[in-house]
Amino acid sequence: MTDAFFQPISGMDLPRFAGIPTFMRLPHVPAGHPREGDVQIGLVGLPWDGGVSNRPGPRHAPRQLRDYSTMIRAQHPVTGLRPFEAANVADLGDVGPNPVDNPETLDRFARHFAGLKAKGIRPLSVGGDHLCTLPVLRGLAKDAPLGLVHFDAHTDLFPPYFGGKTLTHGNPFRAAVEEGLLDPKRMVQIGIRGTMYDSADVDFARAHGIRIVPIEEFFARGIAEVMAEAREIVGDRPAYLSYDIDFVDPSVAPGTGTPEWGGPNAFQAMQVVRECAGLDIVAADLVEVSPPYDQTGGTAWLGASLMFEILCVMVAALTAR
Repeated sequence: MTDAFFQPISGMDLPRFAGIPTFMRLPHVPAGHPREGDVQIGLVGLPWDGGVSNRPGPRHAPRQLRDYSTMIRAQHPVTGLRPFEAANVADLGDVGPNPVDNPETLDRFARHFAGLKAKGIRPLSVGGDHLCTLPVLRGLAKDAPLGLVHFDAHTDLFPPYFGGKTLTHGNPFRAAVEEGLLDPKRMVQIGIRGTMYDSADVDFARAHGIRIVPIEEFFARGIAEVMAEAREIVGDRPAYLSYDIDFVDPSVAPGTGTPEWGGPNAFQAMQVVRECAGLDIVAADLVEVSPPYDQTGGTAWLGASLMFEILCVMVAALTAR
């Protein structure tokens, strides 16, 4: 039976431009809320970009995506899935970062997601830069490594920059593999492209058995074939889905810090997520939306649409158990 508390506010009841925005107009259920124990999938904001190496701005994404996600309606247009009736989904609010202390922020995030795991809540988080993914994995995958479906223009498998030890958005997945949070044999990275400093990231992937699908192969083989391979690699065990908005061509999604030409269009950007159907996606994120670089808001609107696509895959995985 549908739980009325977890139903989003309909645009038929309150205009979309009215009211206090939450992700997809869902109820706000902060820690300690009396209904927190009933949440099955929680939408979480991570407003932090202390890991960017060039252009900051993704710290502003959760707030803008909440606003733009008020346009999301109740039913998927292709599958007919009504996710808010199939699972209890809520906006859990933001995890407050310390914007001047990166290690403390990573610890805060990791503790928060460990707490969500203990409560049985599957998180869909919104960054923030891609370094946000690492503490999420630290909170969720300490007991057993997860598989990974990763859509991005970059591998994020680079060594720490400038010869130091500081982590950035360029190496969360390298760190996650080294810390045993991800199973490299169950990792696939799709859409990789752009100029390179060197091949250190590709060498790391090859050495650990990580599958990289460059954008040239992605277009040559087609979405259905590439994603069939991705599903085979990840298998039927628990997996994480990480979606960097710079996977999408910047003609469509210019609002990001490290754009790379030659990516998919908006329909293809959504289709790859739909092709994750059948995977046990237990957690996911959307990262690197940078509102200052797209005053039209188009990138955020695409980001909100991708959130809904990812949510539907997560709900299908949850209800298939």
